[in-house]
Amino acid sequence: MLGNESSRSYQEFNGDDDDDDEGETQSPIFYQDITDDLEPDEPNGRISPEDDTRESSPSMRFSKACLKNVFMVVLIFIYLLLTAVAVFLAYQTITDFMEKLNHPVMSVTYKEVDSFAPPGIALYPGRAQLLGCKHHYHDYIPPLVDPGKPQEGDCLIEEVTYRGPFSNQTQKKALVVRGPSEVRKKELIFMQFSHNETEEDFSAITYMLFAKYSDLTESADKSEFMMDCEMNYSMWTFSGGFRTWVKMSLVRTSGKSNEAVEFRQESGVVKFNDKRPESEKTNQLFFVVFEWRDPFMQEIRLIVTANPWNSIAILCGVFMALFKAANFAKLSVQWIIKMRKRHLRNRTRELNKIS
Repeated sequence: MLGNESSRSYQEFNGDDDDDDEGETQSPIFYQDITDDLEPDEPNGRISPEDDTRESSPSMRFSKACLKNVFMVVLIFIYLLLTAVAVFLAYQTITDFMEKLNHPVMSVTYKEVDSFAPPGIALYPGRAQLLGCKHHYHDYIPPLVDPGKPQEGDCLIEEVTYRGPFSNQTQKKALVVRGPSEVRKKELIFMQFSHNETEEDFSAITYMLFAKYSDLTESADKSEFMMDCEMNYSMWTFSGGFRTWVKMSLVRTSGKSNEAVEFRQESGVVKFNDKRPESEKTNQLFFVVFEWRDPFMQEIRLIVTANPWNSIAILCGVFMALFKAANFAKLSVQWIIKMRKRHLRNRTRELNKIS
């Protein structure tokens, strides 16, 4: 009986050893671990020398992966910075375009003409009397003959009475004279006035210039026309006891929707040497000369410097840069996620080997 038990124990021992050997060589768990250790792109489960070297030095593999991750983070930060710059550039471009669109610049040009349209010269003499109005040429004014007495004249004059636009109760009387036109011949108009009320501290005659004398003659309502002129044009004065020389220049301003005409003037004053007898000096004399300054008409135009095509081109470039930056950021994030998954898979592999 002892011999049977010994033989059975020996057989059981040998069987256990055989089972252990078979378990070591044929265990499915073991094969599964080996299959997991293989990379998907390695055919037939062969391990390359590079992978062997990588697995033999995990610290080197970790340092390279960390360096790549840091590099990718830096690149993403740079692209985010460039994206912020692109957004700021787009905002600045749109702001500049709107600023230029709302604030056009002025373009000044000078047009040379042979003659001007005769302007209208509206004078408000009050109680003063017009003694004479005559055209002269080439800046020549003949010596005065019998100053203070009526003189022969050749001017076209319209007398218009109307209500003041700023005070409807005030009646205003204007003498509208057809102005000079021949700028090449230096045409001028010389007028004389006298005023017999000298008790005033100061004495002056007011005048106004408007674009065309023909606008008044062709107007259906001359009073209404003069009211509009007074509202839109400036007033000037010339004093008694002097000869006031007025040199006119015309300025046309073209805006967004309408055009405006404005007169600019340069005036010079010369003292009148009164040689009349003392009895006649009670009447104060006024002398005024109207002439064109030069044959150049100034034209002012408002120009919008904002070019929509330039702004659209810049914005297209900015949006393309934003699209490329977003695409690069997307690919970078995908690459980082892939590297993270690979690192976790390799780490799990190493932990399975250790266990």
